[in-house]
Amino acid sequence: MSAPPSIRPYRGEDRDAVARMLADSEPWKTLGYTAQDWDGLLTVPLQGREGFVIETDGTAAGMALLRQRFLLGDYLELLVVAPSAQGTGLGGILLDHLETLVFARTKNLFVCVSDFNQKARQFYERHGYRKIGPIPNFLIQGSAEILMRKTSGPVRKS
Repeated sequence: MSAPPSIRPYRGEDRDAVARMLADSEPWKTLGYTAQDWDGLLTVPLQGREGFVIETDGTAAGMALLRQRFLLGDYLELLVVAPSAQGTGLGGILLDHLETLVFARTKNLFVCVSDFNQKARQFYERHGYRKIGPIPNFLIQGSAEILMRKTSGPVRKS
């Protein structure tokens, strides 16, 4: 019987496994991201970001990058689950972990989802994220990034 998944901080030795996950996943393929993009983003220390890896049986199966202090909240810059582990609940477990951290310090968590990435949009909607609006031609011509938000309430009390 397998051990339950565990979440730990991202380490430099995770870079190759995470880069492979990203190279094999949407929306990154359609958006034209390359190994060079991932090398810069995934180098330790993570510049202004917190990274978390979800493991199953001692192997990295997913990763999330979180940026603090974005529009009176935090911003989930990246969440990836290995293609072989998609649909197993690991993304939800990792997202729940992030939300626990974020909502202990702020009221909002934001994420952008490519308009063509229906699976990701549905995933975030199932987890309580609501569409704020599109950012057209943000990463590639002819496509929009959809800004979504989950909140625990207004930042200020009236």
